[in-house]
Amino acid sequence: MGALVLSIHSETPELRKIAKVVEALNEGAVILYPTDTGFSLGCSLSNKEGIQRIQAIRNIPETHELTFLCESLSNISEFAKVSNAAYRTIKRLIPGPYTFILPASKLVPVFAQNPKKKTSGIRVPDNVLSQLLLIDLGAPMISISAKRDDEYFENYDELIKAYMHLVDVAVESDEYNFSGQSTIIDMTTDSFQIIREGASIDKALQYIGLSEEAA
Repeated sequence: MGALVLSIHSETPELRKIAKVVEALNEGAVILYPTDTGFSLGCSLSNKEGIQRIQAIRNIPETHELTFLCESLSNISEFAKVSNAAYRTIKRLIPGPYTFILPASKLVPVFAQNPKKKTSGIRVPDNVLSQLLLIDLGAPMISISAKRDDEYFENYDELIKAYMHLVDVAVESDEYNFSGQSTIIDMTTDSFQIIREGASIDKALQYIGLSEEAA
């Protein structure tokens, strides 16, 4: 039996369908869902088995940096240790296609952290559907790119075919506005570093410069 496929409107998501996805997440489901950067594999941040399933699906080691979505800056501050300089910069960049590598707080399960550095990647998506899932769930959600090795799928049908029997719920929409892979910024110190140049890199470089001047 394959995944439950739910079609949810991109701009005015049906709340009953959002609730159905969240119910599945609370029951331990792994989902395929669209974000602002592309399709992602996800589960609740506290779902250890779900995270292990995603790691197996994507064939990534436990040492691979995990990323999870938060709904706001205040939410980030709960799950990470955010310096004043980092706070100012993140405030300018969110929501958007940016992953911030930050020291994890005690609220982040050990299995969702980098085992050596005790860090996590955190994003605030610029996507209505993702935001409503986060708000209804009331907790962060894992977000790992749905791709095969280093290649992204060209269309949703191909994606569904690949993941239909690997996830519990697949969310599709009427329209997708993907920016491409996120820009990754290491904020574990106040000397921020771009780990990966991705979407909206120019804006990131602009505000990192402003932050360094302000600091």
